[in-house]
Formats: sequence, structure tokens, C-alpha cells
Amino acid sequence: MTQSRATQVSLVDTPYYHCISRCVRRAFLCGKDKFSGQSFEHRRQWMVERLQFLTSIFTIDTCAYAIMSNHYHLVLHVNELENSELNDEEVCLRWSHLYSMPTLVSRWQAGAGLSEEELLMVKTVINKWRERLMDISWFMRSINEFIARKANKEDNCAGRFWEGRFKSQALLDENALLTCMAYVDLNPIRAKMASSIECSEYTSVHERIHGNASKHMIVAPENRPIKPLYGFVGDKAQQTSEGIPFSLIDYFELLDWTSRVLRDDKRGVISGTQPQLLDVLGIDDEAWCELASSFGKNYQGAVGSLEELASYAEHTGKCWIAKKNVLHRSLH
Repeated sequence: MTQSRATQVSLVDTPYYHCISRCVRRAFLCGKDKFSGQSFEHRRQWMVERLQFLTSIFTIDTCAYAIMSNHYHLVLHVNELENSELNDEEVCLRWSHLYSMPTLVSRWQAGAGLSEEELLMVKTVINKWRERLMDISWFMRSINEFIARKANKEDNCAGRFWEGRFKSQALLDENALLTCMAYVDLNPIRAKMASSIECSEYTSVHERIHGNASKHMIVAPENRPIKPLYGFVGDKAQQTSEGIPFSLIDYFELLDWTSRVLRDDKRGVISGTQPQLLDVLGIDDEAWCELASSFGKNYQGAVGSLEELASYAEHTGKCWIAKKNVLHRSLH
């Protein structure tokens, strides 16, 4: 049975979520249709620009992404601290970049004298917008509706472009976060679309390596500043706790090592020591390669230790836990 999104998101347990959205009827989001010969490659740029624009509006960060031919992956971080620090004027300003302002709110912004009842109504509306600015469903909706309209206009058609619901997966601990990010960044290599992480365009690892998401420069719509990808803070020189708790250099090493194994499509082809991050996480190379290849298929709903899954189930009103989602079974 389909579950409401509210029963799948628990910020008490984790701010990290893996989201996947697919086109209907195997339609092409991007890439080239081998039957018609038509190329939709330019739509990858639409996706990246929209993603970057929305992260500058919402209090949601992008940890990882991959834009594929008929679907895309995101690993998102819901930034409750950033959201709590926004004043009411900033909430209104951000929301106005997406939707028109009600007359009452516009009057409040202009400094018009309002009654206590009207002020209460304005405050209620602003609080609703504040909640939406860190709502994954609203974030995904703002991506998919925009892209669907552009694609349907270009294709001169109407109707659904995306499947009715996006899939979301709660990442309950650091192991689940790192594994999912690697799985997402390695998508083009598994699909034989790229030969290395350096040339995997329209992925977050490509953006982290080259400083931009593709060979094209990104221009922020409506003059909003571009928010960078959510940073790695594992280096000892970093003094902030806000970020992905690993070293970026170690992450690059792990992805490069894994991509070589996946390209050769067999185990045991890489000689030498395994990446440092695998030692830190306590994962052997065979288990890691299996996780990097099948994470999206084998783990559903939420991923973490048994204790974390139990807590997540309690907070989301579930009365059972799928043992296959215990990521730590694959360790050691």
C-alpha cells in the first residue's frame, strides 16, 4: 500500500534522504532516443539549473545527484538550522521567487497598517511557507512540475511526464549516507555512460572535481546566488560540524577505486590496498562493491543499523522493520 510522505520523513532520525524520480512510459528525460535519433541531451542542463536554483530558495542542500536518461537521483540534506535562522521577510522573499504573494502579505511587506487579526493571518501563512521551505515533497514538486512543462512544450504534447510519486529513502547513519552518495555518483559508470568519475557529466562528483556541473557554465536564474553542494567536513583542518562527516579527498579516492572495479565488471582486478574510507567504515572490498552496485535495488524506505531502524519505525508509526534494510549486515 502506498504510504504518505509524512510517514517516510522523520527529521528526528535523520536529515538525509535519497530521492528518485522517473519518467512515465520510459520517456526520455535526457540522452538520445536510439529509435527516433532525437537527442534530449540539453535537458540535463535544465535539471541542473533548476536544482541549483531551488537549493538557493529552499533550506535543503544537495549532497549528491546524477541526471540519467529517464530518471534522476538526489541525496538531499534538510537544513533545519538554516530554516530556523530565516526571518519572516526572508521567508517571504524566497517564496516569492516561486509563487505570487497574497494581497494581505504584500500589504504587510509594504508596511501597511494591519489589524491584529490580519497580522495573525500573515504570520500563519509565513509559518506555512517556512515549513514548506524544508519540505522534500515541495522541493521535488518544484523540480518536476517545471521540467514537465518545459519538456511537454518542447515535445508538443500534454499529460504526465513523471511517474505519480517520487521514491524517497531515509539514510539513518553515516555508512548509509556515504554508500548512497557513492551509488548515486557512480550511476553513469554502471550504465556505461562514462569511463571515469572525471568525465561523468551531470553528476555531483563531476561538479566537485571541476567546479561546475557540466561543460556549460551555470547562470543563476533571477539573480539568486548559487548555493554550493553540501560540503565535506571530515578534514582535520575543518572546524565546522555542519557538513558530510568525511574527507572529500578520501571520497574521491573511494569513487575512483570503485569505478575501476565496476568498469572491469569483476572482482579482484584492483591490486594494492583498499581505500582509506573502507577501513574507517569497517567494510571489506567485496561487500563495498556489492553495495555500490545494488544499493538502490536492495534497500528500500530507510537504511541504517537495527537500532536506528527501530527508532525510525517508532517515529513514523510503523510496527515492523524490513531486515534487508539493515545496512550493517553487509559489513566485515
